[in-house]
Amino acid sequence: MCALKERKGEHPYGDAGQLLLLVVFAIVWITDSFFWNATTFLSIYVPDFMRHIVLVVLVIMAVLLFLSSRVVIRGERPSGVVTDRAFRYVRHPMYLGAILGYLGAAFSSLSLASLALLVPIFIFYNYIASYEERLLEAKFGEKYKEYERQTGKWLPRIT
Repeated sequence: MCALKERKGEHPYGDAGQLLLLVVFAIVWITDSFFWNATTFLSIYVPDFMRHIVLVVLVIMAVLLFLSSRVVIRGERPSGVVTDRAFRYVRHPMYLGAILGYLGAAFSSLSLASLALLVPIFIFYNYIASYEERLLEAKFGEKYKEYERQTGKWLPRIT
């Protein structure tokens, strides 16, 4: 019997999975980027200014997290479908912000080991996002389906 309790509207393993991925990524990225340099050999071929693009990615990540934080962090659980702020552009801005953070860190040192970890990280985030979307569809019905049609899951829709 599973003693894990599902939080309303979230995957039961969502938080634990995100924390585990963060720890694994941090260990791999720090170890490879600052100590072993086993897979960072490409960094000598990329000018430093190109890697400064990472700052832009990290700023976008911070903005996405800030604009979407009221839904989760500040405890303001809305009673309807949230379609303002960052949710206006993508359905999962907090998850996207986290993925961009991983991408920014991996790209800053061009650690191929870290970049390879982005694949399972994205798969996990996509899985929990899809799970949560099914819950939202069940809860809000056509209103959420309309929001899905108008808003990209990971990238803004150009209309």
